[in-house]
Amino acid sequence: MTETVIEVVNLRKVYGPTVAVADVSFEVRRGEIVGIIGPNGAGKTTTIECVEGQRRPDAGQVRVLGQDPQDRAALLRERIGVQLQAAALPPRIKVWEAIDLFASFYRRPLDGRRLLEEMGLGEKTHSLFMKLSGGQRQRLFIALALINDPELLFLDELTTGLDPQGRRMMWDLIRGIRARGKTILLTTHYMEEAERLCDRVAIVDHGRIIALDTPRNLVRLAPFETRITFQVENGLDTAALAALEAVTRVERQGDEVVVYAGDGALGRLVRALETQGCRFRELRTQSSSLEEVFLGLTGREMRD
Repeated sequence: MTETVIEVVNLRKVYGPTVAVADVSFEVRRGEIVGIIGPNGAGKTTTIECVEGQRRPDAGQVRVLGQDPQDRAALLRERIGVQLQAAALPPRIKVWEAIDLFASFYRRPLDGRRLLEEMGLGEKTHSLFMKLSGGQRQRLFIALALINDPELLFLDELTTGLDPQGRRMMWDLIRGIRARGKTILLTTHYMEEAERLCDRVAIVDHGRIIALDTPRNLVRLAPFETRITFQVENGLDTAALAALEAVTRVERQGDEVVVYAGDGALGRLVRALETQGCRFRELRTQSSSLEEVFLGLTGREMRD
């Protein structure tokens, strides 16, 4: 049986009239990458901070590596690593100074210089923090979180602000960390990141977990399996397309048509277009994604 390294039961955290976390329960097993996703203000960061021991829950139970993070904070600090969403360092501190400083906090730290090499920062050892790029800063923060060789790593919005290339480099780095036997709990705003990295994903909204499963199983909750997009060059009977078996809805804006459909609809759609004598081009398909599930469960309205 796989060991449970995080157990959260009926977690609740309130700030005055604001319920940040209403009732959250989940577990993380050893060797997993588990992601927490949700809209702004959904309770993601507060949840992870309670698990880390940075905030005291108002109700519920939290166990990390078998310990209460409030009562056994000093013991757990030797066994966990934390990368904070709003992490910062003095602008003029050098990379080697930061790694040496954090190493001094622990009884058995890793070799800081070797860790910097593994993070791709070997050539930046003597650079000032202020001179590092966004991706280099994030890699340094991961190195600082790993300096004590933790069993469990917390990552809060790790790739926010990075360009697509930097984000994918960071994903490769996280996969490498997991391959070394680490367990990871992360929060993210990026649905693709959760799909690519996580073994399981918890969708949080209004302080509650509204779905928790593997990315593949969550995608099955999407209201359609495939989005078929094409351009039309002449008349089109959209009502006839909407009536096709497995088609859930049809949208048209100008010459662009989008058909949302289930399995097996593509062939029927093409035959229907040919029967209508409709000339079409640029036909492409896209499978449903975790983002569609997320929007379906949490809504599409903007939040602050």
